[in-house]
Amino acid sequence: MSTLPYRVETATGDILDITFPLHSETVSAMRVDQLLSAILDAIDKDIKVCGETGNGDVIQALAMALAVRARMIHAPEDVTATLAKVLLETATKAASAAERTSPEAGNA
Repeated sequence: MSTLPYRVETATGDILDITFPLHSETVSAMRVDQLLSAILDAIDKDIKVCGETGNGDVIQALAMALAVRARMIHAPEDVTATLAKVLLETATKAASAAERTSPEAGNA
């Protein structure tokens, strides 16, 4: 199974190193990486402009976006819904297993 190694730095300075398993029908790992970065950058930029936003609100909006994109595919609804669920579960497990590095705090 192919994977996508992905590193992200959070607003608090934490670094997450995630190895995402890719679906067997992934066309371009590079495009997946680019789209993921674009989505995360767009969220960060929006929060900087609009101010404090609840983490739950962000996750809810992303879940809705996933549902909308899945529904936009011309395929049986049960197929796209199952695909979305499987991909979300796989990505969530990978993120949960990721190493988190936090910046040192206090006086060194």
